[in-house]
Amino acid sequence: MPDKWVRIWNERQPGVPLTLTQVPAGAVAERLLGGDADAGLVRTPVDRSVFSAIPLYTEQTVVVVPKDHLVTAVDEVALEDLADDIVLHPLDDVLDWESLPGRPALERPATTADAVELVAAGIGVLVVPLSLARLHHRKDLTHRPLKDAPESSVALAWPEDAKTDQVEDFIGIVRGRTVNSTRGRQQPPARGESADADRGGARRKPAAGKSAGAKRTGKSGRGAPKNDRRGKPRRRS
Repeated sequence: MPDKWVRIWNERQPGVPLTLTQVPAGAVAERLLGGDADAGLVRTPVDRSVFSAIPLYTEQTVVVVPKDHLVTAVDEVALEDLADDIVLHPLDDVLDWESLPGRPALERPATTADAVELVAAGIGVLVVPLSLARLHHRKDLTHRPLKDAPESSVALAWPEDAKTDQVEDFIGIVRGRTVNSTRGRQQPPARGESADADRGGARRKPAAGKSAGAKRTGKSGRGAPKNDRRGKPRRRS
């Protein structure tokens, strides 16, 4: 989704670069409040006392396992299927668990990236949102959807007192507004377009059978003199 939004932004705002910067989930708020970013894709919940936010989507939760793990034989995994596995719980976990499935590890990995390394070493399995499984993809690992697990939702957030025109434009893209949407900011006309074109004004064509430059004759309606019966012009007195 972010790649799609950036592509649309570049089409509409070619003179204003938009850069996506990846940061740990716990560091997003600090970046936004410090002015290092204008807006952020954040995990909910969002502190509404300082941020405005638009809910976007809820991610599927998956379990990351070695490619030869038993659960790879099924299309979807249940929590009870992990009862005999060590389920790693990194300190930066973004899922809100009431109780973890499986067996706990002796220590919690510092980061999700560290936990992925432990999965690859055969130490245990890891439960994460789908985007994090894709982010830390390895050829020797795979993932399966996990039923009845907590889910993580994503929102677009920005500091409440720092909303700019560019942030408003990006909100419009995220919400699917067209470039001419009345809810978005009005875009300036393309170079070379006339004011008449902007107003949709087109010149009317002349009616059929009439010349665009035709004019009526004088007040009496008299035009060229009439001919007499012999075809000769009559003289006027």
